[in-house]
Amino acid sequence: MTRINGHAARRHLLLGAAALASAPALAQARPIVVASKIDTEGGLLGQMIALLLEAGGMRVENRVPLGPTRIVRTAILAGEIDIYPEYTGNGAFFFQIEADPVWKDARAGYEKVRDLDAQRNDIVWLQPAPANNTWAIAVRADLARTHGLRTLEDLARHLTAGRPFKLAGSSEFVESPAALPAFQRAYGFTLPPDRLLVLPGGDTAVTMRAAAQQLNGVNAAMVYGTDGGIAALDLVVLEDTKGAQPVYAPAPIVRGAVLRANPRIAEVLAPAFRTLELTVLQRLNARIAVEGQPAREVARAHLAAAGLLR
Repeated sequence: MTRINGHAARRHLLLGAAALASAPALAQARPIVVASKIDTEGGLLGQMIALLLEAGGMRVENRVPLGPTRIVRTAILAGEIDIYPEYTGNGAFFFQIEADPVWKDARAGYEKVRDLDAQRNDIVWLQPAPANNTWAIAVRADLARTHGLRTLEDLARHLTAGRPFKLAGSSEFVESPAALPAFQRAYGFTLPPDRLLVLPGGDTAVTMRAAAQQLNGVNAAMVYGTDGGIAALDLVVLEDTKGAQPVYAPAPIVRGAVLRANPRIAEVLAPAFRTLELTVLQRLNARIAVEGQPAREVARAHLAAAGLLR
């Protein structure tokens, strides 16, 4: 799985030499530059960060959304942006230690990337959300209710019993050792070709629609854990109890110089990220991706409902 590449769009942020300085005095003198990736959830989380910093009396330059992972990562390391939402599991790629099993444990993975980024780049990882936006398998809610499917262990028993199951996924998901084969190894099941519908591309919106519409008998789909269409299409994510996949918990990351100059950033953002459980992110993402609501307004409404924004 190449989570690091994101979307194909490329847009470079060009700032003057002054923007590259990292001294605390300069960080105080200019607005805090907030950015995000260009996907739905990136925009949602980036706007939350911007709204909360603004409400906390901090000057903000809003560059949400900016670009895919490569662009925002390069920009924060260069001092061109100050803060954006990232995913803990991407530390495996940032530091080229993909084989380390630490990424499959939420707490240990967070601590690993937090420590490495602090030591090497003076980047601070703040409070992560209690959600995991990794590769997952979702089933129709009616199937889950009828057969008591809650975890991938439940699915393994379901398949052993020969009950109905057909999964829609991309060729990468089906073939990549890190994706479906990793689930099969961990839980001891095998999906033969007649239980798979392999679709071109890697768009989870397509695989989810196939399950929702029962295309060619499909009742399950490859998804990312916090996809907005999951709840909207009445699908249920099966819990990966054995940690077959890395954990991708969203968290704000901020340049150390900026945090030292504005120490309230951490306390302003932490309560909001604590509210972002898996089903909450699914619901909020759906309002953007399915209902077409602007990310900033969805972010504002959630923060207001949580009592974090007036």
